[in-house]
Amino acid sequence: MTPAAGLLDTPGRAAPPLSTAGLHASLSDPALTSMTLLNEITGAYPDAVSFAAGRPYEEYFDSEALPRHLRLFTRHLETERGMDRRQVRRTLFQYGATRGIVGDLIVRHLSLDENIAADEADVLVTTGCQEAMVLVLRALRRDARDVVLAAAPTYVGFTGAARLTETRVLPVPEGPAGLDPAAVGRAADEARAAGLRPRALYVVPDFSNPGGARMPEAARRELLRVADAHDLLIVEDNPYSMFHDGSGRPPTLKSLDRSGRVVYIGSFAKTAYPGARIGYVVAGQPVAEGGTLTDQLAKLKSMLTLNTSSVAQAAIGGLLLENGCSMERACAREAAVYRRNLRAVLDGLAARFPRGGPVGWNAPEGGLFAVVTVPFTADEAALEESAERFGVLWTPMYHFYAGSGGTNQIRLSYSVLTEADIAEGLDRLRAFVASRTP
Repeated sequence: MTPAAGLLDTPGRAAPPLSTAGLHASLSDPALTSMTLLNEITGAYPDAVSFAAGRPYEEYFDSEALPRHLRLFTRHLETERGMDRRQVRRTLFQYGATRGIVGDLIVRHLSLDENIAADEADVLVTTGCQEAMVLVLRALRRDARDVVLAAAPTYVGFTGAARLTETRVLPVPEGPAGLDPAAVGRAADEARAAGLRPRALYVVPDFSNPGGARMPEAARRELLRVADAHDLLIVEDNPYSMFHDGSGRPPTLKSLDRSGRVVYIGSFAKTAYPGARIGYVVAGQPVAEGGTLTDQLAKLKSMLTLNTSSVAQAAIGGLLLENGCSMERACAREAAVYRRNLRAVLDGLAARFPRGGPVGWNAPEGGLFAVVTVPFTADEAALEESAERFGVLWTPMYHFYAGSGGTNQIRLSYSVLTEADIAEGLDRLRAFVASRTP
């Protein structure tokens, strides 16, 4: 027996437990724990009516569509890209191109559905829009003086991405019509006066999560003017714009941009299905030393996830091809469900809570979320009581304010429910609110 072998057989002293105090500070941040807590409560009460998760409607998911979409994309590789069978196999099964393999189809989709003119070279396919956020923030944050602005309330995933990249987020209050461009300009001025460098503004102009606000076209044009005047990039996140009330959509900021100010983030999680985990970023802004911001983001991605799943991209690619690259066409049935459910929620709230009383709510024109104001603190303790005693789940809004607001508000997501579920859930919510109202 060699000395080394003998040492391996000797019992060692147990390593001391790790402490979060010795790990990255983000691991103790509420932004990273909020969704875990929500999932735990949801899992503990499976029979509760859940207004909590912002998931897409599931009844139209079809596992038989997957092989059909893979065949369509394989045919696309053969006929439109001229690949032989060996090249097709390599494209689908091997490590893939960091930038992705469906950029050409995303460009077609953006042109058709969003009137966005993009070059394929400016598209980076990511593992969901969450990776796109991390990459953009990581690229923009040089040191502690670099900050980003964001609407308050804001999507907790963006807040979490900022924590991971140690990027400070400065909130800009969002109203019923979305962000006020003048408030964005003031926030940028105040940041610079404090010695900070405001690099970008994160905004969801259409039916934002969680507030449901939609910016009018005039405000979008003014926001672009403010970005020019204050030297800001705009990071536009657009997951919900197709879920409107049928009256059409204002143009995206990216389609209106003439100064190269908008970095556009897209995802197929809501319009197709989240299981594929396919998102993308369009960042053609030139870099002085050569190339574009997309090139720089691709460098970061190559060290983070290497490449986005080629098989998942192929499934989404086939879905795009089947629908002529129009996601508005592909998700038309789901959009109709969301319109129906939004009306059921708003009508149901009005039937159960008198206007002018202690309970109020917004009236979004689309999207997946509504916000209800209640006369008590809506925290995890209240949520657990709501789930245990009344069988109804919702999301505390204070998570979306990074702990600085929304303490008496709840978010209702209606995307996966039937009209009967909504009616039952609102009956239970009314009973819960009554139990907490003096």
